[in-house]
Amino acid sequence: MRLDLLLAAIFPPERIKMSLIDLVAYAADAGFYNLRPRAVVLPASEEEVVRLFQLAHEQHIPVVFRTGGTSLSGQSVTDGILVDLSQYWRKATVETGGAFIRVQPGVIGATANVYLKKFGRKIGPDPASINAAMMGGILSNNASGMCCGVNNNSYHTVKYLRFTLPDGKTYSTERKEDYGRFSKECPHLASQLTTIRTQILNNQPVYDKIRRKYRTKNTVGYSVNAFIDFTEPLDIMAHLLIGAEGTLGFISEAVMETVPDYAEKATGLLYFPDIYTACQAIVPISETGAAAIELMDRASLRSVEHVAGLPPIIKDLPDEAAALLVEYGAPSREALDICLAGFETRSQSFSLLETPAFTSIPAEQALLWKVRKGMFPSVGAVRKSGTTVILEDVAFPVAMLGAAIIDLQELFKKFGYHQAIIFGHAKDGNIHFVVTQSFNSEAEVRRYEHFMAEMVELVVNKYDGALKAEHGTGRNMAPFVETEWGGEIYGIMKTVKNLVDPSNILNPGVIINPDPQAHVTHLKELPSVENEVDKCIECGFCEHKCPSRDLTLTPRRRIVVRRELVKLREEGSNDYKKLLGQYQYHGLDTCAVDGLCATVCPVDINTGDLVKRLRNENHSAFGNKLALMSSRHFGLVLKTVKAAVRLGTAVNHRFGANTMQKVTKAIRKLVPSFPLWSPQLTAARATGPKDMPVLDAPTRVVYFASCISRVMGDRQSPGAGIMDRFVSLSQKVGIGVIMAGRSGRHCCGQIYSSKGFSEAHAHMVNATISELWNCSNQGAYPVVLDITSCTYTLLHCRAALSEENKTKFDHLKIIDSIEYLYEYILPRAGSVKRKNHIALHPVCSSYKVPGLDDKFKKVAEFFSHTVTIPTFAGCCGMAGDRGFLFPELTRAATALEAADIAGKQPDGCYSSSKTCEIAMSDNTGKNYQSILNLVDECLAG
Repeated sequence: MRLDLLLAAIFPPERIKMSLIDLVAYAADAGFYNLRPRAVVLPASEEEVVRLFQLAHEQHIPVVFRTGGTSLSGQSVTDGILVDLSQYWRKATVETGGAFIRVQPGVIGATANVYLKKFGRKIGPDPASINAAMMGGILSNNASGMCCGVNNNSYHTVKYLRFTLPDGKTYSTERKEDYGRFSKECPHLASQLTTIRTQILNNQPVYDKIRRKYRTKNTVGYSVNAFIDFTEPLDIMAHLLIGAEGTLGFISEAVMETVPDYAEKATGLLYFPDIYTACQAIVPISETGAAAIELMDRASLRSVEHVAGLPPIIKDLPDEAAALLVEYGAPSREALDICLAGFETRSQSFSLLETPAFTSIPAEQALLWKVRKGMFPSVGAVRKSGTTVILEDVAFPVAMLGAAIIDLQELFKKFGYHQAIIFGHAKDGNIHFVVTQSFNSEAEVRRYEHFMAEMVELVVNKYDGALKAEHGTGRNMAPFVETEWGGEIYGIMKTVKNLVDPSNILNPGVIINPDPQAHVTHLKELPSVENEVDKCIECGFCEHKCPSRDLTLTPRRRIVVRRELVKLREEGSNDYKKLLGQYQYHGLDTCAVDGLCATVCPVDINTGDLVKRLRNENHSAFGNKLALMSSRHFGLVLKTVKAAVRLGTAVNHRFGANTMQKVTKAIRKLVPSFPLWSPQLTAARATGPKDMPVLDAPTRVVYFASCISRVMGDRQSPGAGIMDRFVSLSQKVGIGVIMAGRSGRHCCGQIYSSKGFSEAHAHMVNATISELWNCSNQGAYPVVLDITSCTYTLLHCRAALSEENKTKFDHLKIIDSIEYLYEYILPRAGSVKRKNHIALHPVCSSYKVPGLDDKFKKVAEFFSHTVTIPTFAGCCGMAGDRGFLFPELTRAATALEAADIAGKQPDGCYSSSKTCEIAMSDNTGKNYQSILNLVDECLAG
């Protein structure tokens, strides 16, 4: 029977993905392996997972679970059924005053910490990928990180675990009755686990080896320390699942013990003449109470030295230099000062290139950590085009770390990895090293194979270290599990797999793999495609920011598909045209081009820019001419749009409030590109900028009303649109307003740039800058825009300007209405009528303009006693017109934020972009208005 029909008996159609573009997009994770699944499914319940397990047994199809897809060793790719848990498993609940947090596998690690922050707590694991990695992967890889060491990793901070075994039985260590039920329902498994425990306890060499190897970071193989740490079979089974990489069962829920998140922290970057000297300082620094000690060699520092805000010395360090990123944390400033005093005493004996300096300024600390956490992708971005990035994760005894690193560097030279870098968690003897190479030839594959063999020999036999400290075994290290653990303990691990999953349906080939070539099979190719794409190493750090993540593709997946398109085209495959056709909707139409992906991408890849360029390439010559013509006659375009909005409003008034929505839905069935009417639409009042008086006062600003403000009014306040609000609040504090764009023919150009009409965009912004130059008395007065996305677009239009207009642009001060309210209105506000509670939706552009989101919040706090910004506030997906053309995008993009705000009853909801306010109002059931409305209502006048 066909797989799609079998899956349809378990899942609804929208939660089964079997189109070519979906299978291609899910074939890659952050690692360097590529396997195309037969199907991708999104279960929403344990019952569906149980039925999937039954199907897998019947059809002999592998099942692999994935959450964030940030795994690096090939443990979340498959040629079977890929189970995506990122969308329907996001529930998190803080318990016992922050002492515990209950999480499902789709909860992002950083999100869990957001919930815990007000309690002064955080989860124990703190991997560098915590802003993208989800709890399912954090648990299944036994993640640790930079500050947690061994004691606070996933294994040691799990309080309770709920899981489903491959036979479909579900248990929870939180339920006392499940202990007896497990032994009764799984008698053979329970008794064998007890037998293995007894064997280990009676075998002193095996017992000692397990104890010794888990005193340091180690994620190679199964967590056999569970046999020593626990007596009950159910507890042993639960803890074997931690680090099992989805090979033993499905974890549906975990209760995690939390750890203190100290408010007082001090962070510093220490520079040493060479890496061996840096390593010699690790133990003394650790003894002073440092929470984190991160090692970075010169090559790794070179990969990030361009990052704005970093100390200038990084660019001038000698070739052999190295650095330690050190952070202290304490419950009070006094305790922190004691730690720093201890460091100062010990540091007198260090060979430092510069006097150490620590900062407690959050922004400066965040920059240092951002650089460290983004080091792996940053290095990958500067690799030679067409090569793959390989990140290995080993651990050595701390006392021997310096010598081990020198030996590793000799291996790099021997095998020609001249661009290799080393960084990692020096406090734990855990280092990561990155090499780049192509897998496009047999010789290159053999080079990697021989290098791995010698690296394994070095780590295991010379230094008695761990081949994987925190990234999981995966496909990459599966052939070497026995090498590290020896035949007896490896035999225990094989027994565990055979006991729990005798049919080998869960992630086969991961952890237990008899193939000695497994680590050089199914290797990922990264063909040269285009500049925006080639830098990407598919780390997945961008995905949680993408508004289309739950609908079509994410930035990473868009890039994965672009690479596959190149391969298919070169192969002359019949799938090329099919995939290209599917990419139009999944890759281009439903991309909001908001650029938020670049704000979390370690190498600043803006997939929105790529999409804009691709849209531009798809335009016909006629389409470009039509766009240019509309930009030259923009006033007529606006009049036409405004007339259409008035007509629609009149139709609704005459025939019923939902008439236009029904009419446009009917039209869309015949013409899919026809925009959908929103109930939020209403025309602006008859007057416009040219009818508004020029307000004179000692302090003046130029007000450039957006075209949206000129066309669309406020449904809740039809007599007072955004333009009226701006003029009113300015007048109340005595600021003179000069109206720009009185002809109605100018705009920021976003309508053209977002769709890739570059010539039309260039014409518009050149005309607009000339207009603003004249209105502002050649830059004498600041220019204020009333929609944040328009402000951002205009601030980044310089490349499209003529040389003359570039000079004008450089002398103009263009600010957003948020900045205007913060810098001009608040200092003059006087007494205000504050609202009790309001909710905010920061738009994408406010995150991209430094400090603007903070100013937005401060303005709101000035005019309200309580301000709520939903935890999941993000891009609404509107992107100007996407919500009118693809309403499913805004529904998907706002779903989490809508759920976040659903139970709250604020006095008002505010944003700073009209179209975003429309999308939020449509999808949350609440009325979102401009922040200008709030200020005008609260100011005394």
